[in-house]
Amino acid sequence: MNPLKIVFLDAYTNNPGDISFEPIASLGEFRAYQRTDRSELAERAAEAEILIVNKFVIDEAALVLMPKVKYIVVAATGYNNIDVAATSKRNISVSNVRGYSTESVTQHVFALLLAIQNKVEYYDAQVKSGRWAQSADFCFYDHPIFEIAGMTLGLLGYGTIGKRVAQVAAAFGMSVIATTRNMTQEKPDYLQFVDLDTLLASSDVLSLHCPLTEETREVIQKKNLQKMKSSAILINTGRGALIRENDLFYALDHGLIRGAALDVLTQEPPHFSNPLLHHTRCVVTPHVAWAGQNARMALIAGIAENIKSFQTGKLLNEVYP
Repeated sequence: MNPLKIVFLDAYTNNPGDISFEPIASLGEFRAYQRTDRSELAERAAEAEILIVNKFVIDEAALVLMPKVKYIVVAATGYNNIDVAATSKRNISVSNVRGYSTESVTQHVFALLLAIQNKVEYYDAQVKSGRWAQSADFCFYDHPIFEIAGMTLGLLGYGTIGKRVAQVAAAFGMSVIATTRNMTQEKPDYLQFVDLDTLLASSDVLSLHCPLTEETREVIQKKNLQKMKSSAILINTGRGALIRENDLFYALDHGLIRGAALDVLTQEPPHFSNPLLHHTRCVVTPHVAWAGQNARMALIAGIAENIKSFQTGKLLNEVYP
């Protein structure tokens, strides 16, 4: 029996070379490309039986060029780049990978928060410029440092990552409130469910962990930003389109909130002219919250498990139209 032909079209962001593809490569004849242009698709995927993609768009036109594909694995949790109606029509199953990045994203939430609260990057730069060596005192602090213990963390969304963020926040001594679709679910004693208006008004730190739906698209816009404390911090490691970016820029510029820390933007990569990239009250990282090395290793293992499930006829993590 010939080995399955497995092709990964856009592997670079998952593995730029620091981890092994062996869990996948051991399952068939495997080829990984760093990036694939649409014009290269026919050549690279024409013989593929199993296709792995991260952000590469799979639509009807793409499927025409890969007639042998039987199974697609999305190397991520989100699968909005897949036309699942088109794949279903062709009897092509699709699976995603879930839960691999919980610890990585949680850690990044607090890295962003502490970057604002402790000004570590600012003070490091000042020390490297020689300012401490020239100081008349044993220390200097011209940017205030704020402790997070005693602050209220608000979570918009209370899924797997939201729950883990809540646990860590409680360990830091923060109060935790959350808004979620299921307000009757079991919860720990340290957390309180509240409605959206209460969440906005009460949060010292608001962290976004809800899925992007028509209901949540641009939920953070001017009318809701106006309900927040002027001292509040907004953190987004979810989806860029949860925020109306022009409204956030206005809020930062006019002091409606104190600061924002974003790992995701509506357009990725962003245009250099995006004003949030240059705002002094906004910290921006390039969509790396998910990308801890352990998380990426878990992602590779998750892809391999999905492929094994396809080989046995008992699919894991299948997504539907």
